[in-house]
Amino acid sequence: ERTGRPKSSWATMLLQRATSARAARRVVSGAARLRAQCYSTSLADVELAAPQPAPLCALLEEEQAMAEAASRFARERVGPVVQSMDEAGKMEADVIDGLFEHGLMGIEIAEEHGGCGATFTAACLVVEELAKVDPAVSVMVDIHNTIINNCVSRWASPELQREWLPRLASDTLGSFCLSEAGSGSDAFALRCAARRDGDDYLLSGEKLWISNSAEAGVFLVMANAAPEKGHRGITCFVVPREAAGLRVGPKEDKLGIRASSTCPVLLDDVRVPASAVLGEVGAGYRYAIEILNEGRVGIGAQMVGLAQGALDRTLPYLHERRQFGTPLIEFQAVAHEVADLTAELHAARLLVYDAARRQETGTPLVKEAAMAKLIASRVAEKTASKCIELLGGVGFTKEYGVEKLYRDAKIGAIYEGTSNIQLNTIAKLVSAQYK
Repeated sequence: ERTGRPKSSWATMLLQRATSARAARRVVSGAARLRAQCYSTSLADVELAAPQPAPLCALLEEEQAMAEAASRFARERVGPVVQSMDEAGKMEADVIDGLFEHGLMGIEIAEEHGGCGATFTAACLVVEELAKVDPAVSVMVDIHNTIINNCVSRWASPELQREWLPRLASDTLGSFCLSEAGSGSDAFALRCAARRDGDDYLLSGEKLWISNSAEAGVFLVMANAAPEKGHRGITCFVVPREAAGLRVGPKEDKLGIRASSTCPVLLDDVRVPASAVLGEVGAGYRYAIEILNEGRVGIGAQMVGLAQGALDRTLPYLHERRQFGTPLIEFQAVAHEVADLTAELHAARLLVYDAARRQETGTPLVKEAAMAKLIASRVAEKTASKCIELLGGVGFTKEYGVEKLYRDAKIGAIYEGTSNIQLNTIAKLVSAQYK
């Protein structure tokens, strides 16, 4: 059994079965069931007690164990190579292998396919813990778990699931190919085409800003199979890296998350069988909308972890560093800065955890996911900036690692939906409530 891999439990199974808000309210604790059994020969004769409300940050035992495993891996395996990976702009193969070995790349994949069968919240916790040490590793894990794995688990045919889910859980990194030169925020203006050729499709086009592309073994490619239908022709294809005609271009030289690869992916009449269509032909736009709403929660978790990492690097220094004979933390101005940052970070974390639980219970989360990403990205950027100021001169150097987090934080307002897009989404949904 992989180190840090959570065991299945009755509680996790119940939570996974709560597919609607109504069902979630009917989930009861094991203790309530046991008490009922003490006084009745049949559970059917007993009215089950309503669950007691829990704090938003309350975690299942399995979720806590997975978060601790991710934290340990981040400290022991990622921490020693963070700076060298950032300087080289390259993800260490040993880090990727270790993530698979520790069960951190198949968090929600069913156990029958070699995954952990854990919750969406567990995936977000792993993303958060990794981001405390290196947001570049965190986003790689986030995209793989919350987008690639969930797309295949949710919409792929049984044949594609049997082919790819065991590999996605054990050794094959995935990449999501949506963005193009003319389709960023306007994602469905994509020009990549899928032309039918007998029993196959030929994919042609160029994708830009594709994360995980340098190391990926499989790509989920969005291409239009019926341009005359507009966005309703967009279809998702599962394309292995070795497919003839697929080429990954050079990596972008980025400001932050430098170890996370971002490359163009070029498709020159890449032939794939019709069986490589993920889900239904023409439903790719719907899949992209749904999965990116969830992906925004993952990015929110990454930003929360980044902000926490900045504080974790700064607070010990504020206690050790003395000026005028007094530790910096005892100056009221410094203490108030820390208090503000801590309160804002907690608020961002609650937004993220709430959105994650909504995903698990089938509750609408479009607005909540947008709010979580928007606020968490703002908090991350502010926290990293303020922590550099609190550290003073050493904060401006690479010694404490906060300057890297400051560079990493900026992407939070850009990828998986810019902050302006999130504001548009929130405003539209709020306005609709009053029409």
